Amino acid sequence: MDRRDALSRRITELGPWFHNLRIGGVETAPDHFLGDYPAFKWEGFRHVLPEDLGGCSVLDIGCNAGFYALEMARRGAAEVVAIDSDPHYLRQARFAADEAGANIVFRQMSVYDVAELGRRFDLVIFMGVLYHLRHPLLALDLLHEHVVGKHMLFQCMQRGAGDVADLAADHDFNDDTPFRVEGAPRLHFIEHRFAGDPTNWFVPNRAATEAMLRASGFAIEAHPEPEVYLCRRAARPEGTEPPPRITAART
Repeated sequence: MDRRDALSRRITELGPWFHNLRIGGVETAPDHFLGDYPAFKWEGFRHVLPEDLGGCSVLDIGCNAGFYALEMARRGAAEVVAIDSDPHYLRQARFAADEAGANIVFRQMSVYDVAELGRRFDLVIFMGVLYHLRHPLLALDLLHEHVVGKHMLFQCMQRGAGDVADLAADHDFNDDTPFRVEGAPRLHFIEHRFAGDPTNWFVPNRAATEAMLRASGFAIEAHPEPEVYLCRRAARPEGTEPPPRITAART
């Protein structure tokens, strides 16, 4: 069996893959329903990050098979840590990193446990995770409180109005205007499934996405394409409480 055949066999054994990676010339998900994902998405916003990440530390949350962690390593990041709660994806990511010769530290953990990392990172990648969480605003609060040092690259599926209404900062109790205006922040709750996935819980419109980021203390610096934001860690809004300390149950 030659090298390519061996790679193909191992990639098949590690499947199914959600990230279409190219490992030794072999694609991991060539028939992905979204196309060449996430490479084609990356092309739309890669320019908002420095080509040279030398000296920077990066944390990739919900790394899946490691596409973005690998890209950060290719850009020369001094340190890349990647976490995911799914051991299946971590097996894929470790294999891909080993094959690429990339020095990436992988850990199985939830976004709610990021305080355990005990430090901040220059760049946190938080792509395609928020809508899979039962407690999305808590997750953003925890990232701000514990791990985001300078910037966060963020993406969340959005549905509904794509414009953002200009609403007043406060409304009378009897004024239902903000609940009827097109472009007001709306967070759609999914009780059962969306796209066949039971982990899709909340899907915001654009206004809600941006409002949640600001409410958690993130200033939006760039919006290179729909759903993607480069955010800077800023002060939390006045009057907001820090998130509770999360202690994971241990057995």
